[in-house]
Amino acid sequence: MMELNELREHLEITGTIDWDMTPEDAVTQYLEWGNASAHGYRNVVRSKSDVSTYFLINTWNDSPKIYLVRRNSDDAVDLAAIDIPDRFKDRFMGTDGQVKGIYPLNDEIRGWLQQELYES
Repeated sequence: MMELNELREHLEITGTIDWDMTPEDAVTQYLEWGNASAHGYRNVVRSKSDVSTYFLINTWNDSPKIYLVRRNSDDAVDLAAIDIPDRFKDRFMGTDGQVKGIYPLNDEIRGWLQQELYES
């Protein structure tokens, strides 16, 4: 699994990130096919070749981590694991991540990641 510095070097991956995809959206779109149009998805998944690449934050472990996931209707593969900088971690855990689980990126962490991937 890649880390942030390795991910920067893979434009074929970073160029396909769906920054608006949330973990909940991915489940609805890829695992609940019959339900996707009811939730307003125009791009309904039609086969296993339809994929999305998106970030999520996993707080199940002692230290929360950002994961880049590639998902289709058959599988989800973690492509990268990224440590959340301390300056964002405490704030995230105090607001968005109070309960252990899987979360979408908040605006602050999303902005930091975009800067790290595309402007560094």
